[in-house]
Amino acid sequence: MDRYLRSNWVRVGAGMLILGSGLLIFIIVAAELGLWHDPNPNPVGPGILCGLTFWPSLICILIGVIRVRRKAP
Repeated sequence: MDRYLRSNWVRVGAGMLILGSGLLIFIIVAAELGLWHDPNPNPVGPGILCGLTFWPSLICILIGVIRVRRKAP
């Protein structure tokens, strides 16, 4: 696992996944727990951010995993 985390492709992909989806997941969980000011939020901005970063982040992670596996003996 450590060798995958050394790959820049995997780091960038994981960062995009966490930052892009993290805000939307935080809003959903906070609203469910009653910590958000609106019990039925409509987070359009975070939803668009998640939609634009989800697939590119998975592609970056996949490229990183493939590159690491090809280098391994």
